[in-house]
Amino acid sequence: MSHQILLDVDTGRDDALALMFAVRHPDIHVQAITCVAGNTSVEDAAANTLSILDLVDAPEIPVALGARHPLIESPRDASWIHGTHGLGNVELPVSGRRVEPFHAVELMRRCLLDSECQVTLVALAPMTNVALLLRLYPDVVDRIKQIIFMGGSATVGNATPVAEFNFWHDPEAAHIVLNSGVPLTMYGWDVLWSMRVGALGIAQLCESDDLVLQVAGRLLAFEAVDPSNGTPVIYDCIGDAGTLCALVAPELFGIENRPVQLVLTPGPARGQTIVDRRSMAGEDSAHHLAEPVPMIDVVSSVRNDEVLTLFIECLANRSW
Repeated sequence: MSHQILLDVDTGRDDALALMFAVRHPDIHVQAITCVAGNTSVEDAAANTLSILDLVDAPEIPVALGARHPLIESPRDASWIHGTHGLGNVELPVSGRRVEPFHAVELMRRCLLDSECQVTLVALAPMTNVALLLRLYPDVVDRIKQIIFMGGSATVGNATPVAEFNFWHDPEAAHIVLNSGVPLTMYGWDVLWSMRVGALGIAQLCESDDLVLQVAGRLLAFEAVDPSNGTPVIYDCIGDAGTLCALVAPELFGIENRPVQLVLTPGPARGQTIVDRRSMAGEDSAHHLAEPVPMIDVVSSVRNDEVLTLFIECLANRSW
């Protein structure tokens, strides 16, 4: 099955892995890539994206710069875990490719309107660009087949104890997307963090003769420093790339259709996704206090070993 996709990224280390997978998978056709501030600045995200496209010998794919800051909040990057420019300590040659001379939201609009079929929007970053698209050009909604996104969590967060980074970075944008009426699939932090490669797997990648696998290994091996206590942290999961794995191989994932809402109020819960897993009505419904909540396909489990095999074989161009 061929997937026509539009990628929205904030290319840090895990977005880079996702870009490698998307370009190298035979069932994915990347029509365009848009960049947004998140893991790093939008300028660094775009530069990283172009360099990764060179690395995997990608065809010409239009890339555009998008929002430089969230709808309301000030930008708060994740450079401590992704490195100063987003790719840890990996230095790639500056690309000769160039970004489009217009805004990412305009590229999204053109891509959707020009496509001969509906397009899947794969959102791997804060939802600012996507929310702006839905607000500025509501006429394109029918051209979106689905939005599958890395964001939120049904359990623990990473930006805060309860909020995942992408949703915490721009909760208002995420709220707009969740309530857009577009079919949605959520690949959350709780599932993402289970997809660990481990020290042995990283070593095997780094020792590979394939440059793409070597770079993947180095991206996974980057040692960050926990800003709260100064201890080393290795973020060794394939991260956003798992979202694309769920797109092409949904049989390897457990998916539940659940009501999902987002906390927008100030305080420690801001940016939290509340996934309702109850099997019966609660007191909120019994007392007519429950408000309508969007129903979303939520990735709830994963066959880790099989997904990691899919990811590595795709990057190595094996099995096709």
